[in-house]
Amino acid sequence: MHPALFYRPGERLSLPELGAARLDGVVFEVGEGFMPADTVEGADARATSLRDLIPSHLAACGPTAAWIHGAGDAPPQIHHVRRAGPTRGRVGFSPRVVYHERRAAPEEMLSIGGIEVTTPLATAEELLFAATKPGGDDERWLRALLLLSPELVDALQPMLAATVRRPGRRRALQLMSELATIRTS
Repeated sequence: MHPALFYRPGERLSLPELGAARLDGVVFEVGEGFMPADTVEGADARATSLRDLIPSHLAACGPTAAWIHGAGDAPPQIHHVRRAGPTRGRVGFSPRVVYHERRAAPEEMLSIGGIEVTTPLATAEELLFAATKPGGDDERWLRALLLLSPELVDALQPMLAATVRRPGRRRALQLMSELATIRTS
């Protein structure tokens, strides 16, 4: 996405000016910024909106990656990131960002809008094992992502069958059986 099509509060326009432009219908809110009303909000725009929150040595994951890939309308309140490189960098940023120590493998990442983002399959896998509470946030983000990309259900089945010992596996098996019955009906 071209930088001229994305407005961050305080750069070219202040937050009150952008708020007034939003009320006038000139711009609309996307994540941490605004875009002109006649542009399309896609994965590139969503990722660009988070560029200031996610440093280059980290990758968006979990609910944040699901939102970037198109699941849901509004971004998550708390963004999730994980290591993207082999070394640990300094982690001292916004309290609205949760850091996960597990490193994302290179094949699990895509570069979108200037930041690293876990692939839809890696995101679905992470959300599947994190969805320990029925009806919780992780489960809602997973369902939204699978609704957007139903082929991920078939891709998750062999991965889940090959996983013998992992925290959250029992709930993941239960959730996948629910999702498989929903998909067939």
